[in-house]
Amino acid sequence: MTFAPPVQHHVFPNGLTAIAIENPAADIVAARIFIKAGSLWEARSKAGLANLVAAVMTKGTERLSSMEIAERVESIGASLGTDASTDYFLVSLKSVSHDFVDLLSLAGELLRSPAFPESEVELERSLMLQGIRSQREQPFSLGFDQLRQVLYGPEHPYAFSPLGTETTTGQLTPADLQAFHQTYFQPDRVTIAVSGCLSTQEALKAIEAVFGDWQVSDQVIVEPQFPPLPNTIEQRAIAQETQQAIVMLGYGAASVLGTDSTATEQQHHPDYAALKLASTYLGNGLSSRLFVELREKRGLAYEVSALYPTRLGPSHFVVYMGTAPQNVPEAITGLQSEVERLIHHPIEAAELTAAKNKLLGQYALGKQTNAQLAQLYGWYEVLGLGREFDRTFQTAIAQVSAQDIQTVADRYFAAPHMVLTGPAAAVEPALLVTP
Repeated sequence: MTFAPPVQHHVFPNGLTAIAIENPAADIVAARIFIKAGSLWEARSKAGLANLVAAVMTKGTERLSSMEIAERVESIGASLGTDASTDYFLVSLKSVSHDFVDLLSLAGELLRSPAFPESEVELERSLMLQGIRSQREQPFSLGFDQLRQVLYGPEHPYAFSPLGTETTTGQLTPADLQAFHQTYFQPDRVTIAVSGCLSTQEALKAIEAVFGDWQVSDQVIVEPQFPPLPNTIEQRAIAQETQQAIVMLGYGAASVLGTDSTATEQQHHPDYAALKLASTYLGNGLSSRLFVELREKRGLAYEVSALYPTRLGPSHFVVYMGTAPQNVPEAITGLQSEVERLIHHPIEAAELTAAKNKLLGQYALGKQTNAQLAQLYGWYEVLGLGREFDRTFQTAIAQVSAQDIQTVADRYFAAPHMVLTGPAAAVEPALLVTP
């Protein structure tokens, strides 16, 4: 029988949401602090801002220097870090239970009063610019950047790398970081999930002690808008003299949320579970359809996979392959035919069962540690799904039928966008002969 730790949900008077998970299996407490302040909320002219805020937030507060912060964390063997994704900003922390309240207090100071020292901003901005340049040398990163652009179009916030561009990131200033922080870092935009060797009441008491007096400001917040996706199919070839070529096919796909008339707020999109299973079946692991058919049987692929990320807004379904340049036309045909096969041929019962077992097994293994529990429950909350999604997701996966997968395949996989990266002689002619 699976152990289900006690979980308590609480909203404080200032709007901050807390989730406390009691799990005394080890003397460890982990927390994840989610803020609605990811790259979705950046102006396009300041792309990369959320990531720079994350990089500099641990480098000083109004009271503590970067070195003092590092010493406080390392002296107790704890961990504390920040990150920014598209849909949220994240602070991660972990310590033994005895030190957790002090560590949470330090995290609260970082969140509420970061200093953004100019020297640290310059250093981290320089490192981000190096990362942007490095990505241009990596065939997968280069191809995926282009695929995002053709999938979403020029005005969509998902069309851009969270790192920004050399132009936008290079122009960011400490004042930009301060303005972003003052606008979006508000208690009613924060979800804190704590999991570990604390009672739920002790965890909530600790959160209240650190964040209970944090007041919402009068800043006007403009929530991001998702413009319509392009209705034309686009293909691009990016010449890069590498030893292998990357073939990517991309399809627009459903948000995790029900964003149209098919579902209401706090429900997942009715196509979400079937798309997750289709991704698992096609491209998850050594037993996946793409791996077996295109790598093992036909020897086309150095690597091959599928992905369908969970997104607040419209997501994407991508299949990709790394292959020898001379195999590009055959790789395109192979990938497209395997995806389109889902439209025309129902998955066999044994294949569907295997995909469900794989997905649900991996999901269960992703809830073994306090850090994983805090991440999962906090993530669901900040996405608007609520803590009950842990149960409803598993139920939805179990109920997906072969017909459900065929239906979503027909709905989303009719015509792919395509991006090819590799030697010009291999990728440019391939576009000309592809239907």
